[in-house]
Parts: sequence; C-alpha cells; structure tokens
Amino acid sequence: MNRPGRPAGPAADTAEIVLTAALELILTEGAAALTPQRLHAITGVARTTIYRHWPMPRDFLAALIEVAPHPAAAPTGDPVTDLHAEVDMLCDRLRDKPVAAFLRALITASVTDPACADLRRRYVEDLLAPFHRGVRALGVEDELRAAETAKSIVAPLLVDTLLLDLPVDPARAHRAVADALAHATIPPS
Repeated sequence: MNRPGRPAGPAADTAEIVLTAALELILTEGAAALTPQRLHAITGVARTTIYRHWPMPRDFLAALIEVAPHPAAAPTGDPVTDLHAEVDMLCDRLRDKPVAAFLRALITASVTDPACADLRRRYVEDLLAPFHRGVRALGVEDELRAAETAKSIVAPLLVDTLLLDLPVDPARAHRAVADALAHATIPPS
C-alpha cells in the first residue's frame, strides 16, 4: 500500500543540481561555503528541500562521497604494472583538483563536526582500496602488511598535495610504489 506524501529522497534531477553545485562550491571556495542558503541562491532549489535532505555540510559531503566515481585502472594481469597505473590515476585525480579539494573540505569540516572525521576516513579508505588490492595481488597475505604498504604508497602524495601545497609529482609517486614494494614481504615468483 502506497502512502501519500513526500518521497524519502530528493528527485534525481534535484539531487544532481544541488550536489553539482555543492561540489563546485567545495572546489572553488571550500567546505565553509556549503550552506543550504548558499546552495538555494545558486541553484534556485527551495531552501526547505535543501534543508530537508542536506541540513548540515556533512550531509552534502556524505552525499558527494556516495556519488563520487571510484575509477580503477584496467587490470593488466601484472600486479606491479597495475599498482603503477593506479598511482598514475591518483596523481591525475589529485592534480585535476577534485580529490585534493574534497579532502581539504573534509579536513576543514572535521574541525567543527566530528562526524566528518568518519567521512574523511571513509573517503581515504576508498582512495587506498585499489592499492591495498594491488599489494594483496602481489601475494602479501598479512593484512596489516598489505594495509601499511598501501598507505606507504599513497601517504607521500597526500602529504605533498594537502599539507605542503606541492604539485603532484608522478616520478615521486612511482618511487613510492617501488620503495613500498621493496619493503613489502613479497613471496618469490
């Protein structure tokens, strides 16, 4: 039996309009700009609709994480080549701004809203996942070792980009892959 009333979520086109505008605000002005009033002014979507579905900045951030693409490099069958392809993709995503800006927004939002810290961890875990899978594909069976190896590949990129405001350096990224693999316990082929 269907009950009359409002649907549980926003209409797909409304969500797309609001979330696209929210992402653009994050990319251009940071997380502080994510307010229902501001998004209403930009999109023309009713403030009540925005407040109902995204009352807090964390709600925008969570919704954007849900719809964020998680592109993976096409596997080649060679785990080392695949890790290098993944690091190239991450470099592209960091250089072309969305990932770095989104992480900055999550960090900023975490200062005032502890629930955003969970979102930040979830987003970083999503970034780490292909590297973790790649390390496991190399035969690293110990879960902690695989996780640490994946982090040792990604961490220098995030530190350079987010904390030091350095441009993405693909050569450094590939050295991080080589260094991580040299220190991982990988059974002989």
